[in-house]
Amino acid sequence: MRENARGFTLYELLIALLLVVLLTGLAIPNFAKIVANGRVRTEVTSLFRAVYLARKESILQRTVVSICPSENGRQCSATTNWSFGWILFGNADRDEPPRVDPGEVIMQVHRSDENLRITANRRGFTLRATDKRATNGTVVVCDRLNRVAPRAVVVSYTGRPRVALRKRNGDPYACLD
Repeated sequence: MRENARGFTLYELLIALLLVVLLTGLAIPNFAKIVANGRVRTEVTSLFRAVYLARKESILQRTVVSICPSENGRQCSATTNWSFGWILFGNADRDEPPRVDPGEVIMQVHRSDENLRITANRRGFTLRATDKRATNGTVVVCDRLNRVAPRAVVVSYTGRPRVALRKRNGDPYACLD
């Protein structure tokens, strides 16, 4: 037997294992928060781009373009719950609230992440070329487990979207159940 043979004792191995478990226990909640934050940011970016695209298309095509919540990707839902997703379409007959009619082209269908809760103060947003103002309002995106602060896409009367963490009065956006 060699005198300089080295190895770990059971005590050293248990201490190392305990340290690994402790560090993993501390890292998992932070990792979950990072993932939740990424999901919220991705959804907010998708909404922002959809509103921007609707505004651009309404100007380029000189027509009315609407965005509305949709559970099936083919028709608007009669709700302010956007958690299932939304559709963007050319609203030729200018329905208010928006509704997809035969012959109207759906330009984009988006399915939302099931880990998010998305609510708005409108059943849809209608963007018009130049003849009338757009539908203004706010869509709030929340993590269902409230691991991160909600973010909102605020649409102005001119149809310009912006992302906000707080209301104009400084209060944070709330996630409604």
